[in-house]
Amino acid sequence: MSGKRTFTMIKPDAVQNGHTGAILNDIITDGFRVVAMKYTRLTPEKAGEFYAVHRERPFYRELVEYMSSGPIVAAILEKENAVESFRKLIGATDPQKAEEGTIRRKYAQSIAANAIHGSDSDENAAIESAFFFSKLEIFE
Repeated sequence: MSGKRTFTMIKPDAVQNGHTGAILNDIITDGFRVVAMKYTRLTPEKAGEFYAVHRERPFYRELVEYMSSGPIVAAILEKENAVESFRKLIGATDPQKAEEGTIRRKYAQSIAANAIHGSDSDENAAIESAFFFSKLEIFE
């Protein structure tokens, strides 16, 4: 059975381009409840830690630089089948291949600057949520 929570990050490009409010509106309109949210900026060290799974990949350094280049909005979202529903809402990583109406189709600039992160599994949603939030910061 799929979980009721997922993790997301509105990435630096979308925040810088003023899309935060519109993206949050799309998320809420799709039936998600925001149970935790924070506006913050990752240091290169924290971005490296968050994306450590990609450390051996050729794009790792660029990813860390990009994710620490400006503020982000981290959030925990709640809805039935949260991970699957959210992945559908955000669309394909490549905004040119994302379906019409998806967040990435509407707000992403490129594959690299793709506006938003969404957890790819219930397990990763829990890990990623704990990276940004303590239990005390999450509304039940």
